[in-house]
Amino acid sequence: MVTISHDVANLELARLGRDRIAWAERDMPVLRAIRERFAKEKPLQGQRITACLHVTTETANLMHTLVVGGAEVAICASNPLSTQDDVAASLVADFGVHTFCIKGENNETYYRHIHQALDIKPTITMDDGADTVGVIHNDRRDLIEGIIGGTEETTTGVIRLRAMAADGVLEYPVIAINDADTKHLFDNRYGTGQSTLDGILRATNMLLAGRVVVVCGYGWCGRGVASRAKGMGSHVIVTEIDPTSALEAVMDGFTVMPIAEAAKVGDLFITTTGNKNVVAASAFANIKDGAIICNSGHFNAEIDIPTLEKLSVSKSVARPFVDEYKLADGRRIYLLGEGRLINLAAAEGHPASVMDMSFANQALCVELLVNEAKGFTKSVYSVPKDIDKEVARLKLASMGIQIDTLTNEQTAYLNSWQEGT
Repeated sequence: MVTISHDVANLELARLGRDRIAWAERDMPVLRAIRERFAKEKPLQGQRITACLHVTTETANLMHTLVVGGAEVAICASNPLSTQDDVAASLVADFGVHTFCIKGENNETYYRHIHQALDIKPTITMDDGADTVGVIHNDRRDLIEGIIGGTEETTTGVIRLRAMAADGVLEYPVIAINDADTKHLFDNRYGTGQSTLDGILRATNMLLAGRVVVVCGYGWCGRGVASRAKGMGSHVIVTEIDPTSALEAVMDGFTVMPIAEAAKVGDLFITTTGNKNVVAASAFANIKDGAIICNSGHFNAEIDIPTLEKLSVSKSVARPFVDEYKLADGRRIYLLGEGRLINLAAAEGHPASVMDMSFANQALCVELLVNEAKGFTKSVYSVPKDIDKEVARLKLASMGIQIDTLTNEQTAYLNSWQEGT
């Protein structure tokens, strides 16, 4: 029998965590259907999976699915503030998952936990931000030979992995879950849009109606945040570096301008770019008194916090997850959640119903890696279309929605060139 190793805040929170995990499961019918099949077929038997993900109720349901499928699983957090401590306790006590994460852990503990999760010598890695892949390639290269592949959940991680592949240093194949339409079109847009505002409201209790909200970046996450802020009555400004995305934001009814100009009028700033120093010195020079800044991209590097620290004469905690920085000229800037993912730092992350599709892709792609490991090279792969479509089909079925299918005549027409006007 495997001994379940762990480093969590408090195992006595397991009961609360188990109840909340069960609540999330109600809204995850696609993953539940996959779990039922995994329980019968055991497609992951003999596999060891290290997951570096946000440790939430939805993630716990994915971990449960992997365990039921036959895998030995270890998990650590992909963000120091994204762990739900009751969920972490339940993963150990109720689901047999090696768990290493504590909400609010410091940088040293964060990386120690990654190493502990890797001590099971994984055959498969599962990332949200590519930190596990980075640690393996830099510090734990002894593990590479035993790894058949990995998965990556989010845009930032996919960018890092594709850079590694381009440089010829990626040592095993990784499937980019974020590439799936059933992930980024729904999770990034609807999940991030709703949960970001949820985190902001829990942290500040501010009224969004009538406020000027600056959304930095108009990718799928930025689209979701901007549309939800607009729906709450905010005046939304978008900042962008891509002309096509900027044009799309204009066509969607938003004002577009550079961040230095937006800084003069914005009440609330939300970064969603995946890049560093998006809100930096030029913005701090112009930002008005009382402005609130937060991040909904993966890393807190999107906000130039070191520069904000240097410009400040004092720092104090205004309320949980709200730090007040007072500048030399008397202006006050409020930073939420230490610049980390506000939807997980101050709230509970994405709703379960949207994570259902993202994590269904994760489970099916892990199964694919096991079944077809020899067919992959050391590169980054998109989720196969048949898996993407299957997740969408299962989601529709769970909602009781039916759609049309092509007739033989229509299929032949789409596949031919002879028939014209």
